[in-house]
Amino acid sequence: MTRMTADQFRALYLPKNHSAAAKIRDCPLESEEQQALFAWAQAMEARYPDLAYLVAIPNGGLRNAVMGARLRAEGTRKGFPDMILPVARGGYHSLAIELKREKHGAVSPEQKDWLDALNARGWHAVVCKGAAAAIRVIEEYLHMEDAT
Repeated sequence: MTRMTADQFRALYLPKNHSAAAKIRDCPLESEEQQALFAWAQAMEARYPDLAYLVAIPNGGLRNAVMGARLRAEGTRKGFPDMILPVARGGYHSLAIELKREKHGAVSPEQKDWLDALNARGWHAVVCKGAAAAIRVIEEYLHMEDAT
């Protein structure tokens, strides 16, 4: 199967946003990238059954103070990666992805600390700029030799 170009990928998987603000942006929002990634994952589960275990971690986003306090009390941690694939491959325990926009996305100190900590503990924890980059990382990870 040939790889899709970034434009083909966007046309197929990115959510359609017809707002005036979307028309002047120079790249999709992180949320749109993540939605596209999960649309791709759902479409590719027959080829890669382990994609059924790819999950998003809703640690970020704007919330009111009450909801933020409740989520912290429930165990959310600032900087934890956006998604994990808890499937062992290539000697790693799991894959963790911190997803950023293709442009303008910066990794916070807390995110870097989490990525470093997970990598030190046998995970494959990476930053991906855009859904297409994350898909490449996921496919490479799933093609690694199974650790079982």
